[in-house]
Amino acid sequence: MSAALPNGSVISIAATYAGLKNMTALSNAAEAVATLEASHGVIVNDIVEITSGWSKLSGRIARAKAVATNDVTLEKIDTTSTLRYPAGSGTGQVREILTWQQISQILDSQTDGGEQQFSTFKYLEDDTERRIPTRKSAKGLTLKVADDASLPHYAVLDAADSAGTPRAIRVQLSSGAILYYNAYVSFNKTPSLTIDEVMALTVTLSFVADETRY
Repeated sequence: MSAALPNGSVISIAATYAGLKNMTALSNAAEAVATLEASHGVIVNDIVEITSGWSKLSGRIARAKAVATNDVTLEKIDTTSTLRYPAGSGTGQVREILTWQQISQILDSQTDGGEQQFSTFKYLEDDTERRIPTRKSAKGLTLKVADDASLPHYAVLDAADSAGTPRAIRVQLSSGAILYYNAYVSFNKTPSLTIDEVMALTVTLSFVADETRY
């Protein structure tokens, strides 16, 4: 057992990406192997965004664990279930994340969503209800960032908001663990104006896929 504080954690947003590379095959395995087009350029430890015919996988961020010519092993991407990941239909594209930009001066962060939803019912002979878990609510992360338009993250967040397409998010915990998300970025550039409080901007990250933790 252990407990940890978030103090010292660093949150970054993908600043630049390489071009899209076709993924012509994707295996069902405890760690999926993606077959990429020739000259894909992916090397061990590169971070990639996956677009796949498997909706459960599409949008995930993954690390390249091994590379053998055009076959790239995606670390901790478990696709063994052929119910969730029907064999032969996971092809798509990947794109490598080239650079990251730290979001500095974060004053506060709040997660939301992920709550389990249920279908509640009862049989005629029952005197208590039953329930079956169904889906989980959408998840996100909201950051309060001290207002400073001269910092490099400001322009990256502004561009991500304007583009309206998901950006990879990296959370480096003080424990050494790293979490990767993919999220739509909403950037409110109007600072808060509360007396005796630091002026802050709001960054809302709406996740589009499951997180990957290393």
